[in-house]
Amino acid sequence: MSVIVFILILALLVLVHEFGHFLAAKKNGVRVEEFGFGFPPRLFGIRKGETLYSINALPIGGFVKLYGEEYHETKNHKSQITEHKSKAFVYKHPLQKAVIIIAGVLGNFLLGWVLISFLFTQGVPTPINKVLVERVLPGSPAFTAGLHEKDLIYKAVIDKKEFKITSSSDLISLSKKYAGKDMIISVERESKQYSFILTARVKPPQGEGPLGIVITSFMEKRYPWYQAPFYGLVEAFNITKKIAIELLSTLFQVLTFQKPSVEVAGPVGIARYTGQAIKFGKNAVLELIALLSLNLAIINILPFPALDGGRLVFALYEWVTKRRINHKIEQYVNLFGIMTLLTLAALITINDIVKLIK
Repeated sequence: MSVIVFILILALLVLVHEFGHFLAAKKNGVRVEEFGFGFPPRLFGIRKGETLYSINALPIGGFVKLYGEEYHETKNHKSQITEHKSKAFVYKHPLQKAVIIIAGVLGNFLLGWVLISFLFTQGVPTPINKVLVERVLPGSPAFTAGLHEKDLIYKAVIDKKEFKITSSSDLISLSKKYAGKDMIISVERESKQYSFILTARVKPPQGEGPLGIVITSFMEKRYPWYQAPFYGLVEAFNITKKIAIELLSTLFQVLTFQKPSVEVAGPVGIARYTGQAIKFGKNAVLELIALLSLNLAIINILPFPALDGGRLVFALYEWVTKRRINHKIEQYVNLFGIMTLLTLAALITINDIVKLIK
């Protein structure tokens, strides 16, 4: 089941990304020769208009083949390209090229934004800078004192010292440190404030804490449909920023021969995470898709050969210098990028398989 869901997720991410390129190319008058899911060898394809829609054997990505995509093609098919100059990618203005290149990244960001916005309408955990009582255990100090579920604890007074409670760890550390002493706990309940006196247990029963309550520092918050897109956009930007920082940090650590501080996963690892997300339900799977889509957007915009970011560098170079890049340099740089990315993908996959076996 998880493998099927993973393949569907991968298909969605690839189709959204490549559809961005496809749509932008069409809008800018570039002929799209092929829209492929997976990488060759080709299994089958259907031609509709001037575009071949294909399914390929290696389901690890996808591509949009543009007419006259690279400058070395103009040399190999000079007469044909010149004849249809207006539909060739290489003859478009650098800004038009940049739009077509960035469109795939934008597509993945938009998918992440839409999914996060939807999840915000379903309810998301939000930090509250207080402690929410989720459950009061019968016979516990909290139960005897009169605490209720949904009480919000915000302050404690112990030995005439006042402590502000802003997180679960604050309350846990205080109840352990001052176990056996009287505590005055201040709570909010239905917009009113109450205080309770209780004594944290020195030796609580197994599986229970000193106070006998189940707590959290988060509260589920739902946004109405007309507010969710705004807050979803803010959250999408925040997540994208965090991903970019972590990715750059990981790249620096790898280049300086340090152990990465975050786990790097390939298709096998992501398939494993998909299986875990399925256990938590639909919203967990949608959250995973949103995170993967934003990750894909950041990775693709990196200025590395064969990625969208690398091609964007070529377009910006042409715009600034008013000169087309040497076709041999373009060809070899992109070839180097593809080989490097395939090698990295293979190494990461092997690492994922080793972890799975262990």
